[in-house]
Amino acid sequence: MAVRAAVLPAVGSPLEITGIDLPDPGPGQVRVRLAAAGVCHSDLSLSNGTMRVPVPAVLGHEGAGTVVAVGEGVTHVAPGDGVVLNWAPSCGSCHACSLGEVWLCANALNGAADVYARTAEGTDLHPGLNVAAFAEETVVSAGCVLPVPDGVPLTDAALLGCAVLTGYGAVHHSARVRPGETVAVFGVGGVGLAALQAARIAGASKIVAVDVSAGKEELARAAGATDYVLASENTAREIRALTGRQGVDVAVECAGRAVSIRTAWDSTRRGGRTTVVGIGGKDQQVTFNALEIFHWGRTLTGCVYGNSDPAQDLPVLAEHVRAGRLDLTALVTERISLDGIPAAFENMLAGKGGRALVVF
Repeated sequence: MAVRAAVLPAVGSPLEITGIDLPDPGPGQVRVRLAAAGVCHSDLSLSNGTMRVPVPAVLGHEGAGTVVAVGEGVTHVAPGDGVVLNWAPSCGSCHACSLGEVWLCANALNGAADVYARTAEGTDLHPGLNVAAFAEETVVSAGCVLPVPDGVPLTDAALLGCAVLTGYGAVHHSARVRPGETVAVFGVGGVGLAALQAARIAGASKIVAVDVSAGKEELARAAGATDYVLASENTAREIRALTGRQGVDVAVECAGRAVSIRTAWDSTRRGGRTTVVGIGGKDQQVTFNALEIFHWGRTLTGCVYGNSDPAQDLPVLAEHVRAGRLDLTALVTERISLDGIPAAFENMLAGKGGRALVVF
């Protein structure tokens, strides 16, 4: 069956919105009609080669939709069910999974090398980060779908698949923000906005949003920021001034740039904690000297997918949504069609905030 999709023909090439031939689901697979898909900075990183996946590929890894058909052996969902796409399904048997660190599963992205569809000309296509959400429909492994929790609109649920799990998890699982602590979030994109809301939910007493764009302040404050700092060479000094010259307890870096990672670390108090969520390139080198590492006693931690277990965390997030503590719509700055994805990539390159949501 032919469906429209956003195809990355080669690394560095523009996306092509075109028809593809999508087969019926085989054993252990599920076919999903997309309701919505978020345009994440990771998709841009895949397209420019910062992160590598086999190409040509259909990108998109943050989505939700309705099950159209299931293959043999699939029992946890059925046609008509609403589902959230899980781009990093854990295998349950590798070393990381045995430790309970499912977000570091060694086999989570094995499906990205599979051929899941073909172009109209017969060229093999790979499913980006497993799920190929930039398409009207997709076929995924059964492990890549989770039932949409009750009370969460299907279109909004797409954001749970990456931005919210990552931002919420960075605050609650990685940084482990405690009530009354002070927090700075660097980068007010989709993940940063989710992190700001998560810091508010955690009971942070002061939440500082940092970004290169003055135009994101309104978004940041709506998400929970108590203060807004325009990124500059004085950022760490300004944050210390807001915190009694101490620095924040926790910094969450969502941009993946050497300068912001270093500034985030400099902005924390002695003994403070910095969690790096942003995905940077190999050229982004961050340096520290041995004496300052000893003297400041700070912690710098990487964070993958918010250190989250989607099966465990989605019900928790859904409860926050139902209670009005978590506003998924606050992450969305524009709703676009499939044809609008290339322009959304340009907006990300220009530093515009929030999440573009593809609505099918």
